[in-house]
Amino acid sequence: MIKSVREKNMNSSNNYIISCCSTADLSEKHFSDRNIKYVCFHFLIDGKQYLDDLGKSISFDEFYKKLSKGAKVTTSQTGVGEFKEYFEDFLRRGFDILHVSLSSGISGAFNCANAAKNALSAKYPDRKIYIIDSLSASSGYGLLMDKIADFRDCGMDIDQLCTWIENNKIKINHWFFTTDLSYLIKGGRISRVSGMFGKLLNIYPLMTVNRSGKLVPKFKIRGKKHVMDKVLEQMELYAENGINYNDKCYISCADCYNDASILADLIEQKFHSLKEKVSIYNIGTVIGCHTGPGLVALFFFGSDRID
Repeated sequence: MIKSVREKNMNSSNNYIISCCSTADLSEKHFSDRNIKYVCFHFLIDGKQYLDDLGKSISFDEFYKKLSKGAKVTTSQTGVGEFKEYFEDFLRRGFDILHVSLSSGISGAFNCANAAKNALSAKYPDRKIYIIDSLSASSGYGLLMDKIADFRDCGMDIDQLCTWIENNKIKINHWFFTTDLSYLIKGGRISRVSGMFGKLLNIYPLMTVNRSGKLVPKFKIRGKKHVMDKVLEQMELYAENGINYNDKCYISCADCYNDASILADLIEQKFHSLKEKVSIYNIGTVIGCHTGPGLVALFFFGSDRID
């Protein structure tokens, strides 16, 4: 069963839809207001399957509470058959499709979406289906989708938009840290020994996403205040126009809104030219299965990422 955002104000003048995966970690209201379609991943928690449907099937509070109590979780991406069903609904109604996928560096969804495209192209030869690898995750992926919606609303056609995305997607900078190292240890992001000493010494790994769309650790910082200071330093160093950054800035968090709010305040105090106040979103259930509670992630437009 495919869950997509309710149809609203289809852009008939451009005759195409923009689409992403639920793992772009925006709110349902944001997706709806910006007319961004999405397809849901799935996850299992203690043997029960749910859709990653932005907190409707299970609230974020309940989900993270279960994780904190040791619930067993596994995730699964949208399969080829699901993508075909999801895409065909739009194609049947005469719309071209621009689907931007969760980073291929952390998921196979890009390959599944392409397989669905290949299966549908012969059936709908007059329709365009573009599948793009975002090389991003969580609300960084969402920040990219929000920018795409801006260009669509300004009248950019689907081919121009695809070119812009491919030329600019690695400008979405990701910086994140966590107060709970256990899920990074489970996922193999840090070793068990490093994690043990990190907990003892109050060490916070500061991580990023590289140009290949993979998560990589960059710094080990002692103390939460110092890791937040380092995040600010990275934003000043890499953001477009540095301290005069004048675009949007998103934060996503996993059951740690207070930490996210503190970081947002620090950013607003330091970067006076922001396009709007920093937006804070929940890390969704599928990404949250891998991060666990306690993760804070910052996203902004800046220099091209490096490996």
